[in-house]
Amino acid sequence: MIPTDFSPASYQQQLSAKQRRIAADFSAFSLPDIQVFQSPEKHYRMRAEFRVWHEQARSDYVMFTQDEFKRPYPIHEFPVGSALMNALMPRLLSEINSNELLRHKLYQVEFLTTQSGEALVTLIYHKALGDNWTATARQLKTTLGIDIVGRSRKQRLLIERDHVIERLTVGGREYLYQQVEASFTQPNATVCEAMLGWAVEQSKRMGGDLLELYCGNGNFTLPLAQNFDKVLATEVSKTSVESAQYNIAANNITNIQIARMSSEEFSQAMDGVREFNRLRHVNLADYHFSSIFVDPPRAGLDPHTTSITQRFDNIIYISCNPDTLRENLATITQTHRITAFAIFDQFPYTHHVECGVILKKR
Repeated sequence: MIPTDFSPASYQQQLSAKQRRIAADFSAFSLPDIQVFQSPEKHYRMRAEFRVWHEQARSDYVMFTQDEFKRPYPIHEFPVGSALMNALMPRLLSEINSNELLRHKLYQVEFLTTQSGEALVTLIYHKALGDNWTATARQLKTTLGIDIVGRSRKQRLLIERDHVIERLTVGGREYLYQQVEASFTQPNATVCEAMLGWAVEQSKRMGGDLLELYCGNGNFTLPLAQNFDKVLATEVSKTSVESAQYNIAANNITNIQIARMSSEEFSQAMDGVREFNRLRHVNLADYHFSSIFVDPPRAGLDPHTTSITQRFDNIIYISCNPDTLRENLATITQTHRITAFAIFDQFPYTHHVECGVILKKR
């Protein structure tokens, strides 16, 4: 969605307001100077989704008002989307409107783009997709130079790939990331690079081994690995684990192991409460963890996982929800002190803000 407060002329004012809000909300913790990493003012989103609205012989991308009526309004431009997305949107819509096979019962369009110039479009339908649709989609792929996924109930057709390869630069090194359709990836690539660079810089002298929870496709795992002897990372999503394994191999990194399990399950394994077949390839006794990295969902860390983090000398905490971060820090700071704090403006023109915190055991 185009943020309701979208106004590049006021971006710096809005960012300053976020900084003041975070400083006030976390005033009880005597924070060090807050580092602020801003976003590009336009063309910062690498992915987006739009409903398709059919009106007689015409179809348009639409979004819906947030009022009680949920009225559709057409999207003729999308300045928060990447430049590549904006270039593709009218061309794709023209192809859809000129071909009834593509247009008929098309419900939603999703764009996934990269800084490296790749794009994947998912077309979601309320109809079964047959051979004629597949042939037409192949022509569309050639015309637009993109990959396409067709989705319908119990169908997922690939024309040709279900992913793009993003390239992110961290500390002068380029990392390749497989990003799979319908899987989570950081939407703001520029800010993502800033987050990765900050985490790498802050962890340079931690040493030892690193445990990472909620590793996703290895977004932080890959660049952080250079600062540690070994890394053990966990993730519950099978698709994300497969992407993480792909990314580890693609970047020739040899000191990372992935375990497909939730943070709660891994906590039970660490405490010897349960044994898991998914950990049979890992000997926990071989690890000498000095540090833990967590990037939890909006709900934050559950109480048991919070207690697990307190066993480590160093904690790197990336949060997409300042409210749950504040709650977790109220517990963690009983045993650790905050040595660095950062704001990452992943979602400009909204109230959302991501934070990064470094904590060291007292």
